[in-house]
Amino acid sequence: MAKHPPHGLRSDYSAMKMISKPAHPAGFPALRVLILVTGIALAACAWYAFAHWLHRDSDVTWFPPAASCNLHTAPCSATLGDKGSITLHVQASGRIDALEVLPLEVEVDGVTATQVDVYFVGRDMDLGLHRFALSAGAPGHFQGQGQVGICTQTVMPWRARVILDTAEGKVGSWFDFDVIRS
Repeated sequence: MAKHPPHGLRSDYSAMKMISKPAHPAGFPALRVLILVTGIALAACAWYAFAHWLHRDSDVTWFPPAASCNLHTAPCSATLGDKGSITLHVQASGRIDALEVLPLEVEVDGVTATQVDVYFVGRDMDLGLHRFALSAGAPGHFQGQGQVGICTQTVMPWRARVILDTAEGKVGSWFDFDVIRS
């Protein structure tokens, strides 16, 4: 003989009351805020890593510039060890200003360069990637245009990095200058 559930309950549980889902507390759910903050932090880390990957220069052999010079008014030179020398000339009318298009010339002596790039980088802070590839003209002469980014300080210290691609690898030097906000 089959046993029946007591007091008229059915054995298929269809008579059980459905329990509703718990209600979410009012306001922003903490988990969603944490997920958003984590996503923003990961995006910032990825941007930082990518920016430094673009600026990488570990494959460049660096040579210090000659005695101090003033790129605002005169060309600057550097000796590349026993490989030769480079001279950077920024054609500015008395001073280099932010956001002004600047004619750039690089003369290479004693070494054959297949490509010459000029980078303007902030000396004290990351101001983005300002890379300018110069075109070959006469042998050992490269020219193009560049531009220094906007200044956020009264005096913004910049560095012009000149990098040459040669058959022996990349060589380069740097020239420091300041831009006064106008």
